[in-house]
Amino acid sequence: MNVEREIQAFTEEHRRLLELERDAEIEEYRTMRARLPVEELERRGLVIRSLQLVETGAGLGGRLVWRLEPSRGRSIDAGRIGTGDIVVVRPMRDDAREPPVPITGVLWRVSSEEISIAMDGDPEPPRDGLLRIDRVANDITYRRLDEALSQLSRYRGGPADRLRKVLFGAKEPEFDAIPDPSTLEDLDPRLDPSQRDAVALAMAARDVALIHGPPGTGKTTTLVEVIVQAVRRGERVIASAASNIAVDNLVERLAARGLRVVRIGHPARLLPTVLAHSLENLVREDEAHSVAGSVRRDLERAHRDLARARDRASRYALRRQIRELSSELRELEAWNVRRVLEGADVILATNIGAADSVVAGIDVDLIVLDEAAQAIEAGSWIPLLKGRRAVLSGDHRQLPPTIRSLEAERKGLGRTLFERQMELWGDRASRMLTIQYRMHEKIMNWSSNEMYDGRLIAHESVRKHLLADLPGVARNEITETPFIFFDTAGCGLEEEEDAEDISKHNAGERRIVRTWIERLEDAGVEPSQIAVITPYNAQVRRLRRELLDDFEGLEVGTVDGFQGREKEAVVISMVRSNEQGEVGFLADARRMNVAVTRARRHVALIGDSATVGRDPFLRRLIEYAEGEGEYRTAWELM
Repeated sequence: MNVEREIQAFTEEHRRLLELERDAEIEEYRTMRARLPVEELERRGLVIRSLQLVETGAGLGGRLVWRLEPSRGRSIDAGRIGTGDIVVVRPMRDDAREPPVPITGVLWRVSSEEISIAMDGDPEPPRDGLLRIDRVANDITYRRLDEALSQLSRYRGGPADRLRKVLFGAKEPEFDAIPDPSTLEDLDPRLDPSQRDAVALAMAARDVALIHGPPGTGKTTTLVEVIVQAVRRGERVIASAASNIAVDNLVERLAARGLRVVRIGHPARLLPTVLAHSLENLVREDEAHSVAGSVRRDLERAHRDLARARDRASRYALRRQIRELSSELRELEAWNVRRVLEGADVILATNIGAADSVVAGIDVDLIVLDEAAQAIEAGSWIPLLKGRRAVLSGDHRQLPPTIRSLEAERKGLGRTLFERQMELWGDRASRMLTIQYRMHEKIMNWSSNEMYDGRLIAHESVRKHLLADLPGVARNEITETPFIFFDTAGCGLEEEEDAEDISKHNAGERRIVRTWIERLEDAGVEPSQIAVITPYNAQVRRLRRELLDDFEGLEVGTVDGFQGREKEAVVISMVRSNEQGEVGFLADARRMNVAVTRARRHVALIGDSATVGRDPFLRRLIEYAEGEGEYRTAWELM
């Protein structure tokens, strides 16, 4: 096997598929903006209008921050624009599809009362008039993925050289003698036997170990223990994941175990609870803080003076002063960055964030990848090339990364490194976690039998738990039912197509969803304990408009968007109902596996058995509801 030739072929094909994906994302935004009026873009959550700039100042790391508020009598509905998104700020009266000189930044904070944006560079604020912000496609991600592929193809002789060859199948994974878990120092006593075995395998791995974590089995708890054990034996660790929320979760848990952690990433993308561990915060607190703090105060004063300046000469002088102070602040912080990173036990970032220049040239002993089955492979290689060995954690039986380009998906862009390694090495390099701590056993058993060879076992703490066991919830036939299917066959509740974005929705199922939520609420279940999940964006938009004002705290989202989450009760609208028996991407078993396993105590599926039952996998789901759960006609709720 010529591994270099194989890697070269992989990187060339992966780069081509990434270009297809990037083009698809750009075209998606361009098409919507070309076809839809700004009012519709605002309704879909891609634009926020009628904002006024009320303050500018220096934020974390000396970045310029703009604070905007809605005009009088309005509130902010952020829609699909959220913390960490790249946005363009422009005058509201500007009707051009693309601003000639875009003013861009990263959304830092958003609420119904105000928005804070960490600006790129030092743009001059508009002098008057209302503003709007537009969410835009992020090209930085694609540039970093492309560079990761270039590094992978030309990598030779570094610390990750053997790991690279193992992950492409040219060498077999090697292990030291796998230790008895009881011999590991101060092992978390709460770990179950399968988690202990996974930790032991990870500690013995010379190059790679895989932790397969089905829903609710505590893979993050297991990963934290792997990292703690590695640090105790003197290893330095980089831990990363595809999403910011997964990384922040690791930060919180590792800090609670007493490790020195540094979180790399734009402050706008971090949870408030982990900002104290962010690189920028730790740099400011380092012993040179007094000097940098003085420069930062001068910088903030210059920003305030610029906001008040009216004549051109004053603005020119202040902008020059701001550039000089910003440069000085960056220099003062640069040498502090290395000190902070060198003092860390664990450096944490998203996969893409691990490409940050601050970690360039840093080699560590262990790379830990969480969510490895949800990451585009090129992104996984960004951290992997920095370490000698790796532990990958994920579940290839749940949804892979979302791919917009149908051609790129069909040709394998969504096939992850984790899935590829499971196919290459299987049980030789992996351990599956088998005790789950989330679901009632009747919710779990369907997923276990269909996706995990019947190997999952419900922990005693969750095995029989019901909605009726929650404080303030009545005990009745609704709250004592963990698994129920409402069949809309014969009810005339057919799907419709949203012509604007070629997505499906179903008005009849939305009425069934509302009725069932009302009954759950009447029984004492709080809306905040309920999630409504559906595969189709058009159904999500309509459900949000029709439900959120009436049920405070209720969450509505797509299956893809809810992966990694859980709720006490989940209501699933399957949407598809047609004479042809077409089920679309409901046929992807992983999608329904994710949807059902978000529920802790109660799951209610709403669907047309005459349509979805034509798919063998979905037919077995209906049969499971008939045999092990409850099966009812939707007429009962109409």
